Amino acid sequence: MTSADQGSLFEDSTAVAPSPARASESSAGRPAFQPLAARMRPRALGEIVGQDHLLKPGSLLPRLIATNRFGSIIFYGPPGSGKTSFAEVIARETKARFVRVNAVMSNVAELRDILATARRLPEAGTILFIDELHRFNKSQQDLLLPDVEEGSVRLIGATTHNPGFYVNPPLLSRSHLFRLEPLSTAAIAGVLGQALLEVERGLGARGVTAGEKILSDLAVLCDGDLRRALNALEVIVLSLPERAVVTAAEIESFARERRIRYDADEDEHYDTISAFIKSCRGSDPDAAMYWLAKMLAGGEDPRFIARRLVILASEDVGLADPQALPLAVAAHHAVDFIGLPEAELTLAHATLYIATAPKSNSATLALGAAHRALKEQPVQAVPVPLRDKGGQASKRAGHGKGYRYAHDFPEAISGQDYLEKPLTLYTPKTAGWEAKIAERLARWQGLKTQAGLGSSPISSKKK
Repeated sequence: MTSADQGSLFEDSTAVAPSPARASESSAGRPAFQPLAARMRPRALGEIVGQDHLLKPGSLLPRLIATNRFGSIIFYGPPGSGKTSFAEVIARETKARFVRVNAVMSNVAELRDILATARRLPEAGTILFIDELHRFNKSQQDLLLPDVEEGSVRLIGATTHNPGFYVNPPLLSRSHLFRLEPLSTAAIAGVLGQALLEVERGLGARGVTAGEKILSDLAVLCDGDLRRALNALEVIVLSLPERAVVTAAEIESFARERRIRYDADEDEHYDTISAFIKSCRGSDPDAAMYWLAKMLAGGEDPRFIARRLVILASEDVGLADPQALPLAVAAHHAVDFIGLPEAELTLAHATLYIATAPKSNSATLALGAAHRALKEQPVQAVPVPLRDKGGQASKRAGHGKGYRYAHDFPEAISGQDYLEKPLTLYTPKTAGWEAKIAERLARWQGLKTQAGLGSSPISSKKK
């Protein structure tokens, strides 16, 4: 079979009907083994649930569809939020020729055939729907650009990943971007109830019933993923005799097999660790523990979490609690030699310590100020008294002359300046242990002044 034949079969097997009459024929002709989520897919824009921010009256998307004057569109959102449903409904309501491609299975040869066919059929108004668009490499995405610009095809892309990271800028700039949100529990439960009642497309022929709480509990377990919820309901209903009632026992059985949606090295990974870090920084131990548990349940590498805790100990706790860093480092070592599941306790211990510790970012600010001083001001030479005096040449040059040994003075404060032009880079905070450091530095400044060698510091912000 040629690649052109493959493209034709693929198109025919996934095409949305160009007319309402044929659409109903297509629905009726769907194979009986098709999953419930596919059978219950919305047939009109009004049937799409849970995305009110995109569909409310006067919104951009409904206006684009109603006037059929849109270019390319990218739908970005979590699994089961309606990306494919939007694409199919748009094609149906605009009576466009619809070609569906899955980026995982497609290749350049197939894309060339699809685009060539679209150019031969300009009157059909081809919509090319690419599922998992983020899987296309740069060459495949670049191949789409000329036809997208010419209007030979209108691209509808669907991705669970942030398009800013995975879609080429030229393609992204030519597309309307719409973000879909996870569906609410109420929205999912409503569709589940409809699926139980509907005979033609749903499970109504079996006569199985379920209470509102049961459907709500199942929706909660599916994390905003309607596809997952519908397919779970189908499994539960088909495992029961006709006219049965779904009970908490069936939901509990499903709950035991529940898996947290968490994709390592992808958006969920980055979003969750970001929430974890910000919860620790914001001193919310409850939120920090929740995100920690989610990462562990999702299969995150515990060493990655431990490394982030070590960074937090210096970046956000710092001198307000000097014990945070050694404790975080100890937790990192413990995770390495204990392993899961016991290492979860170690991570919980370190997380709670850092989340409840007083916070100071003075080390972060001081380092930043030092870098700015080096970048914005002339680089200072090492003062002669501080230079190494080893070797005859150094001694003849006077290196080390005038150095005052700190331990010969009260509290080891000699009054000597250690920069040719003193700078103020570190400003202690007043939280936790660092308040004592602030007091100590103030006292030392007094001793330095008494020694008659102190000088007014020059702010690092001055050039």
